[in-house]
Amino acid sequence: MVVTMHFRNPRLVHYFIRNFSLWSMKKDPYLESALSKNRRWIVNNQIKNIILRCPDQVATVRFIQKKFKTLDLQGKALNWLKKYPCCFQVYLQGDEYYCQLTKRMMGLVEEEESVKDMQEPVFVERLAKLLMMSSNKRLNVVKLNELKRNLGFPDDYLIRLVPKYSDMFQIVNYSGRRSSMEIELVSWNPDLAVSAIEASAHKQGTEPCFTCSLPSTWVKSWERFHEFNATPYISPYLDSKGLVEGSKEMEKRTVGLVHELLSLTLWRKASISKLGHFQREFVLPERLNVLLLKHPGIFYVSNKYQIYTVVLREGYNGQGLVDKDPLVVVKEKFGELMQEGLHEYNRRRHLVNLEKKKKKGMVLGRPNEGKDRSSEMSDPDDQGDRGGLFDPEERKRFYKVLFDDGAP
Repeated sequence: MVVTMHFRNPRLVHYFIRNFSLWSMKKDPYLESALSKNRRWIVNNQIKNIILRCPDQVATVRFIQKKFKTLDLQGKALNWLKKYPCCFQVYLQGDEYYCQLTKRMMGLVEEEESVKDMQEPVFVERLAKLLMMSSNKRLNVVKLNELKRNLGFPDDYLIRLVPKYSDMFQIVNYSGRRSSMEIELVSWNPDLAVSAIEASAHKQGTEPCFTCSLPSTWVKSWERFHEFNATPYISPYLDSKGLVEGSKEMEKRTVGLVHELLSLTLWRKASISKLGHFQREFVLPERLNVLLLKHPGIFYVSNKYQIYTVVLREGYNGQGLVDKDPLVVVKEKFGELMQEGLHEYNRRRHLVNLEKKKKKGMVLGRPNEGKDRSSEMSDPDDQGDRGGLFDPEERKRFYKVLFDDGAP
């Protein structure tokens, strides 16, 4: 049965266009795969931090279960933890299940802390660059905390960096409210006011400009990119007060600013929602998603896990990062440990299922059975996007019904 919808009210049409506009970017399987792997790492990293904060670094599985909602997970925590035996050691004591990190996992925790100590000068530069790009040279601490893991900052970065580098940063609170505490730049360093694009151009002896990471078959997108790139590059460290909102110059500056922000992150990506929280500080447009979608050669927008994420295309080669921060190298070891444990978990589960079938006298060996079973045993995050309007064909049918003249 086909349900036909007619929108005579222009405001309703505008509402649907606004809310579904992010679905128009063609999916990149390599970047989607990178985001999928990164998602599993994020969840287990948060579980790791929960355990490390517990007394004697041991948590009850019941306590971890209570945290599942904040981790955006469903199901039983015990089942999730058992999927990663190389990372988490689960044991039963009395009537209670407990969880602690394995020895190999603790080794990676110590290695990560060592790298963070060595990376302190890098953290200082990143923080200074963020403040130098902001309109008032200060950023709200609560908002900045939402991006601290993207930037690789340690949890105690305020205590660790601000007092030690008092010649560069200071904590201020001009309104007196606790939520209004800000980090302010004390002194401007011209050596740091150089964007990643400018640094690359200087190295190559060329004028600073953006690069496009699209197939040559995307003819129209390439034409729009060349037109956009033809105008002079505007540094995100320049004061934007002289630029007119909505002008091409302002768009150029905003694209450069988002490019620089993503260049400062570990994984060359960020939540669009979190970036939007800095609308006033970085003079970002209200509909940042629309701006990002205008530049598919520079940015990739994904709705993986129903979280809109912007990825810097040039930061990836296939599904791997081009330049890996030392912290990323350690975190990838964590990912390898996770995968090793997940593989062992799947192997054991497969053997148990085979044993059950043998006992029941079931006939084994259908050609596609092994493939189907391995799919069932894989991590839920590998199952891909859900159907409905997240399916490309469904989107086409939706737009056809909405506009009566086919998909846009």
